[in-house]
Amino acid sequence: MSAEIYFSNNYRDLCQEHGTGAGFQFEFSCNRCYDTWRSPFEAYTSGRAASWVGKGVNAAWGMLGRTGYGMSSAADGLAGMGYGSARDSAFQRAITHAQGHFNRCPRCTSYVCNRCWNAGQGICLNCAPDTAAEALAAQQRGLNDAVSERAYDAGQQSAQQFDVGTPRQLVCPQCRTETHGTPFCPGCGHRMAQEQTCGSCSATVPEGAAFCPGCGTRR
Repeated sequence: MSAEIYFSNNYRDLCQEHGTGAGFQFEFSCNRCYDTWRSPFEAYTSGRAASWVGKGVNAAWGMLGRTGYGMSSAADGLAGMGYGSARDSAFQRAITHAQGHFNRCPRCTSYVCNRCWNAGQGICLNCAPDTAAEALAAQQRGLNDAVSERAYDAGQQSAQQFDVGTPRQLVCPQCRTETHGTPFCPGCGHRMAQEQTCGSCSATVPEGAAFCPGCGTRR
């Protein structure tokens, strides 16, 4: 029976089967801070040898004007036959190394690095946060909440001087500049939110109207 495989969802396979860089390496990550740790690289000698054989065969046949593709493929095939079992063994060794860098939380079952581990409680910092850090964070939240409340009160007091009945236009009808409620357009100086009155009856005429709604006089 094979040994149980851990780290099933927080590792990255960096293994390479063929070529001069053939070998086994795995990258494990912390479930809390996502920092990574890589296992020591182990060369896959069969994969490297197959690459060297293939290059040598192709070079020799190339001098004769032929191709050594068949022999090169055969070498790769022989190397590939043992790759799976060699990778599994390398993975087991990598897990053994990784267990010295990670801790499995008994509460949430996450694997975390030593920096994210509450050694005194034997549990991860997600489940048992550092008390001093939480106290400082709570103080800052309290400060921010109190300042926000004071600023809100100051805004309510300032609201007493804000004329809510004054007509305002947020976009100038002449140049389309945003006015932010100012009496005059900052882009062209046009007077904003002024009421147009009819010269005949003094009735208020809506912006853009062609005729007075009070007497029908053409604008």
